[in-house]
Amino acid sequence: MLSAFRNRKAARNANKIKKLVEVEVDHDQVTIPELFRCPISLELMKDPVILSTGITYDRESVEKWIYEDGKHTCPVTGAALTSLDPVPNHTIRRMIQDWCVENKSYGFDRIPTPRAPANSSQVSEILARMVAMRGKGNAEGVMEMVVKIKDLVKESERDKRCVLSNRSARVLSETFQAFSYHENQENARVMILLEEILSGLTLILPFDQETESGLWSNKSLRTIVKILKLGTLSGRRNSVLVLKEILSSDRTKLQEFAKVEGSMEALVKLINEPIDPTTTNASLLAIYHLVTPSTSFNQKKTLIATLHALGLTEKLIEMLVDCTRSVCEKALGVLEALCSNDEGIKKAYTNALTVPVLVKKLLRVSDVATEFSVSILWKLSKYEKSVGEDEGVAMEALQVGAFQKLVLLLQVGSSLKTKEKASELLKGWNLVRGRVECIESMDFKNLKRSF
Repeated sequence: MLSAFRNRKAARNANKIKKLVEVEVDHDQVTIPELFRCPISLELMKDPVILSTGITYDRESVEKWIYEDGKHTCPVTGAALTSLDPVPNHTIRRMIQDWCVENKSYGFDRIPTPRAPANSSQVSEILARMVAMRGKGNAEGVMEMVVKIKDLVKESERDKRCVLSNRSARVLSETFQAFSYHENQENARVMILLEEILSGLTLILPFDQETESGLWSNKSLRTIVKILKLGTLSGRRNSVLVLKEILSSDRTKLQEFAKVEGSMEALVKLINEPIDPTTTNASLLAIYHLVTPSTSFNQKKTLIATLHALGLTEKLIEMLVDCTRSVCEKALGVLEALCSNDEGIKKAYTNALTVPVLVKKLLRVSDVATEFSVSILWKLSKYEKSVGEDEGVAMEALQVGAFQKLVLLLQVGSSLKTKEKASELLKGWNLVRGRVECIESMDFKNLKRSF
């Protein structure tokens, strides 16, 4: 009985496979008319459009040709385009739809009628209504317009370009600023709106100067920090992405952000309680811009002291044990900057994980990670000598194969500054090398020299 059931089931599965194969064979046997093929992709067009030269292409392919590849000539004729805006070819589209219906039995589904792309007047109307609602303090009305802008940006690259060309980012930032001053900011609807605006802003990065100006007011910064600390997961994620963008593009504003109460606590919280790798990367990058030696402002020492008090140095060392390449580079960059401070280098020196983790990152992650690791090891050795300690850093580093890695580093290439630090470390460590026996050969298994 059971055997008969299995045989019937196997027969049904065989029939299904046979039908699928037949459909594939039939699909291959049908020739798509040349008129229906895109000259660029050679595939059946789904959204045929005409260029100024009179040739029809599929919208996705030709817009990539024009906007992404930056080519302003006709792909077929090579003639210069008098207009970069393709015009929908409704006649060809209807013919393709009819052809698909006729050949449905061969596996061709009818292509849907594409939605009309956004135009400047449509976007301008949405923005005008947003400004009008903003003036009335109507959070619900503004929310509706923000959602419409987001939907257009997500629809297609063409719609996104249309949204950006109408200075939508500036209107969104001004709206964020306006509701940051709202007297009823504690109202849940207002906070939801502010988070929604930040979500919209993350879709249209990078920002221009006009957009950033609306986000750099003291009240706007305080609102961003508030969302960083108390917002929803998506709100916290979007706020740090916006913050990273404005900190990296205009370092003259670092001091203003550092003055905001709770700003450092909010960033460190995102590292201690990670949401996703993108958020962690953004948080580390924002902190890096604040603490890197290339920046200078009055509150910098106080800011670094705050980060030490929040336990960031120890957290970074812990993260480096197991993290992605991108997080590793940024974590090492922040740690290297924190080690420029006496308290920071002391915390790193007394942490048992520091030296083994740094040596492990040498030549394993990236050139950037290697340079940061060498710099921190160099600072640790300098600090050890300054406090009159024994050769603990050297002994520990040599036990995990640091000497061989630094020798290889001088051969495979690195920056002059890193080579100088590596050479100095090798000279000092060579004096105690004879007392250490441990080479981690696996570290060099896949290493290739560059000549």
